Amino acid sequence: MQDFEQQEQTQPETTETTGFDETDFESALEQYLSSDFGDVEEGSLISGKVVKIGPEKILVDVNFKSEGQVPTEELMDKEGNVTVKEGDEIDVFVTHKGEGHILLSHNRAKRVKVLDELEKVHHEDRNIKGTISERIKGGYTVDIQGIEAFLPGSHVDLRPVPDMDALVGQEFEFRILKINRKRSNVIISRRVILEEQRGKQREELLKTLEEGQIVTGRVKNITEYGVFVDLGGLDGLLHITDISWKRIKHPKEVVQLDDTLELKVLSYDPEKQKVSLGMKQLVPNPWENIHERHPEGEKLQGRVTNIVDYGAFVELEPGVEGLVHISEMSWTRKLRHPSQMVSIDDIVDVVVLSVDAEKKRISLGMKQVKPNPWDLVFEKYPEGTILEAQIKNITDFGIFIGIEEGIDGLIHVSDISWTKKIHHPGETYKVGDTVQAKVLTVDRENEKFTLGIKQLTEDPWLKIPAKYPEGTVVTGKISNITDFGLFVEVEEGIEGLVHLSELSQEKVKSPGELFEEGQEITAKVIRVSADERRLGLSIKQLIEDENRKKVSREKGNGYTGNSLGDMIKQKLQEDSGSESKE
Repeated sequence: MQDFEQQEQTQPETTETTGFDETDFESALEQYLSSDFGDVEEGSLISGKVVKIGPEKILVDVNFKSEGQVPTEELMDKEGNVTVKEGDEIDVFVTHKGEGHILLSHNRAKRVKVLDELEKVHHEDRNIKGTISERIKGGYTVDIQGIEAFLPGSHVDLRPVPDMDALVGQEFEFRILKINRKRSNVIISRRVILEEQRGKQREELLKTLEEGQIVTGRVKNITEYGVFVDLGGLDGLLHITDISWKRIKHPKEVVQLDDTLELKVLSYDPEKQKVSLGMKQLVPNPWENIHERHPEGEKLQGRVTNIVDYGAFVELEPGVEGLVHISEMSWTRKLRHPSQMVSIDDIVDVVVLSVDAEKKRISLGMKQVKPNPWDLVFEKYPEGTILEAQIKNITDFGIFIGIEEGIDGLIHVSDISWTKKIHHPGETYKVGDTVQAKVLTVDRENEKFTLGIKQLTEDPWLKIPAKYPEGTVVTGKISNITDFGLFVEVEEGIEGLVHLSELSQEKVKSPGELFEEGQEITAKVIRVSADERRLGLSIKQLIEDENRKKVSREKGNGYTGNSLGDMIKQKLQEDSGSESKE
């Protein structure tokens, strides 16, 4: 023991024997004690050096008792490659600190740094770029330096976006509206920036805007009556009538959303800030000198652009259209609708009929390209011409026969026979029959061609006045009994009428009580007219004549003529007796 103490005293500890002097030891101990917890606190952002890379963990020296651990996946790219190497300095966030170990996160460190930067941007009211990554309910998520921010749908643009999905993947500048660090929520807006830009543009535009000025704008909305154009902070209206010199049904035929247009300011109201725009005014008016380019009578070709019930519009040149009325399409066809003759985009031959430059109207004709067939028919078939043709159609009022291609002639039911009563032409004729007829009239203006069959023979009524003068006694069969008298056929096709008042001096209520159809009677002709085609007969006057003769010849023979029944009976007996003698 004494020897040991002597030896300890004689051999003091040196650097050579321990390899570590007292000064170094105290320094290392102080460093160790000071780094036990040091500045490394949970929730703090610190820097560290990568010391070892493992498949699941990466060890980072953060001046703690032991290295901190970062999940390897946080430091991998999309292909799965580690993006750091040993010795690299990285930022980490302390997520947990325990006895002798510490857990770190590189992702949270980046997030904290970005949030710090966003707060600074928000405080300074500056813009920041971001990329719209996904469409979600109520708006979008936007990637801002790895932070997912929320962009409400109402803050995307100044107006509703037609295609919401089209914005995904696009980069824009945004303004930060609100940040919640605890929840890591960031709400942003694009509309705020656009409103500021629009306000500045409006101020600049209002300083220079005036009527007649040429401006450029973007189509922001299209309606049936026109187009709303954003001139840069101020909207103007381009009315449908000021889009094109030619007729259009809808503005979409010419412009589309987001189109950039060059326009002319037609009118500007600074107080109401209303702007009327024109597009057609930037090109020459095609209706100027229209009479010189398209005089009346000119033959030319055009394209059918529109078909309506009353005709077809034909484009003669860009911005100039004319109307072919349905009545000017064919000389011979009776059209129900213009589509029976033309279709959209057809190239047709037309003739200019009239031009009204002030009203921007041109009247065109298609049928005038060819000679009027009615002129040819008028020359070929003068009145009195006898011709043969086939029946093409039969109606209640007459027969239509084919004259020339597209032209039919009418034989009215009243012109079929002089004497025969025809209730319907179909009783005598059928389609396809060939008939002979005489041309009565050819009316070119009204396009009417009339013929007659009965006119091929002489009218038998012309001989009736001479054949049956007044006072003549005729015999015939009753062909029809009516309430007002008897119709008596005196010869084929010629009928006379015994009116109710000419049956007897006594009142007769119903001729059918005394007579029947087919019965033969004798009567006196009391009226005859070839023009009116009338033959008036009287039984009463015949009996009175016979009565007067007998009274004068055989007075007191008992024949007084006072009884209608007796007179008619006696007369019929006499007629029957005379027939038997014959």
